[in-house]
Amino acid sequence: MSHNYFVYILTNKNKTVLYTGVTNDLEVRLKQYVGNRENKFAFTFKYNCHYLIFFERHQFIEHAIEREKEIKGWTRKKKNELIEIVNPNWRFLNEEIIER
Repeated sequence: MSHNYFVYILTNKNKTVLYTGVTNDLEVRLKQYVGNRENKFAFTFKYNCHYLIFFERHQFIEHAIEREKEIKGWTRKKKNELIEIVNPNWRFLNEEIIER
């Protein structure tokens, strides 16, 4: 059975803050961040961090969690380099994921 788990990186409008997370439904998670009215996700709410700039899919949750922890431990420079491999212009990818 194939599953989808995503490790993702969000940023704010000015691209000064990075947040790394993991989810099994990227579309739903992005909608939660954008519609965050109850401060449910404190860090992302505080820094207005809901613009998707990087994601990768994993079949197993254990691999996704391991990768999330790995990326969270990286320096900002190394995270920037990862993002720029797949998204060199740091385009916001939300509209590609969220169905209207």
